[in-house]
Amino acid sequence: MDKFVVRGGNPLLGTIKVSGAKNSALPCMAAAILTEDEVILENIPQVNDIETERKLLTSMGAEVELGYGRAQHRTRIKCAILSDPVAKYEIVKTMRASSLVLGPLIARTGIARVAMPGGCAIGGRPIDLHINGLEAMGATITQDHGYLEARADRLKGAHIVFDKITVTGTEDLLMAATLAEGESVFENCAREPEVTDLAALLIAMGAKIEGAGTGTIRIQGVSKLHGARHRINPDRIEAGTFLIAGAITGGDLNVDCCEPKHLGALITKLEQCGVKIDVGTDHVRVRSGGELKAADITTEEYPGFPTDMQAQYMALATQAEGTSTVIENIFENRFMHVQELIRMGANITISGRTATVRGKTPLQSAAVMCSDLRASASLVLAALVADGETILDRVYHLDRGYEHFEEKLRGVGAQIRRMGDVFGRK
Repeated sequence: MDKFVVRGGNPLLGTIKVSGAKNSALPCMAAAILTEDEVILENIPQVNDIETERKLLTSMGAEVELGYGRAQHRTRIKCAILSDPVAKYEIVKTMRASSLVLGPLIARTGIARVAMPGGCAIGGRPIDLHINGLEAMGATITQDHGYLEARADRLKGAHIVFDKITVTGTEDLLMAATLAEGESVFENCAREPEVTDLAALLIAMGAKIEGAGTGTIRIQGVSKLHGARHRINPDRIEAGTFLIAGAITGGDLNVDCCEPKHLGALITKLEQCGVKIDVGTDHVRVRSGGELKAADITTEEYPGFPTDMQAQYMALATQAEGTSTVIENIFENRFMHVQELIRMGANITISGRTATVRGKTPLQSAAVMCSDLRASASLVLAALVADGETILDRVYHLDRGYEHFEEKLRGVGAQIRRMGDVFGRK
C-alpha cells in the first residue's frame, strides 16, 4: 500500500498545470450509455476513479479505449451493445459515482441493476432523490441484496422539484430525461460547473436542454442521441488545492490551465486571508502577502464555498493568525481529517458541524492516516509546512481524484515522494 513522505519547509515556486475534472468526466462517461455511436472525451484525468468507470462500462458490454501516448488524456467510448446492464458491486464499491449510470441505463435499455454507491466515508449521499425522480418519470424500482433494479418501457417527462440540491441527482435525472417522452422540468437543481459540463456534452449529442447552470432545467426528450466529441472542464477542486498549497507555503505559484470563474468563492476567501491573487483568463497566480489572517468559511452548494475544499482550507487556517470557524453544511461526517491535523500540532475543536481552528500553530511531522480523497489533500498541505518528515498512509484515497499529485508538487519545489510502486510510479 503506497505512502507519501513529505518534508516541509519549501515555498512552492513556478507553474503547475491543472488536469481535467474527475467530477465532470465520470458523468460524461456515463452519458455515452445513451447512444450507440462513439463518444470521444478529451482532457480526461488519469485517476483511479476513471479506470473504475472504464471497467464498469466495459463490464456492461461497451468498448472503452483510454488514450496513451500523445492522446493520453482522451477516451473513446462506444456503447453499441449493452449486453449486461448491471453495475456490479465488486467494480463500484470504491466509487461514489456508481449511481450515475442508473438514469442513462434505464433510459437506453429499459432496465438497470445498480449496486448501491460506495466511496469514501464522509457522509450519506441519499439515493432516494434519484429513485423518487425516476419513479416520477414512470420507472418501477425495487431494492434487494444491495442492488437497485429499475424498469420502464419508456420514461415519461415529469415536473420534479428536488427536496434538496443534489449534484449527482441532477446529473442522473438530466441524462434520463434526454430520452424520455415529452418535456421534463427540474427545479432546485444543482448549479455546479460539472452539471453544465455534462449538459454541454448532451446537447452536442442532440439533446434539447435549457437552463443548465441555473436552478431550473427544461429538457425536451428525443427518441435518439448521436455521438459527439467534448472537452472536459478543468478540475476546480484540484486548482483550489494548488492555490492553497501556494498560499500555505508562502510561495509564488501560477496555477495554469484552470477556469478562474469557477473559483470565485475560494479566491475571495484567500484574499480575506491576506493572500495576493492575480487572475488571468485561464490561470490564477497566488503569492504571499505576509502573515496569513484568520477568516471563517461555511460550505454551501455552488457558487458558495465548496465542501470539497473545506479540509484543504482548514489546513491553511492552522497557519493563520487568529481564530477561524469552519461550518460544514453539506456532509455530516467531513471532519475526519481533524484528528490527524491535531496529531501534527493543530489546535482544532469540533462541535457538531462546526470546527474552530486557532492559529497560528507550528505543525510537526507525524505518521498520519488518509481517510478520504480531500482529507488526503489537506494532510499533504499540512505536511508541506510541518517541521520534519511526515508519512501519509493510505494515499490510494488521493489517487482516486488527483492526477500525479506528488509529481506536480515536486515540479514546483515540494519535497514529496511516494513509497511503494503500486501504480507504476515513485
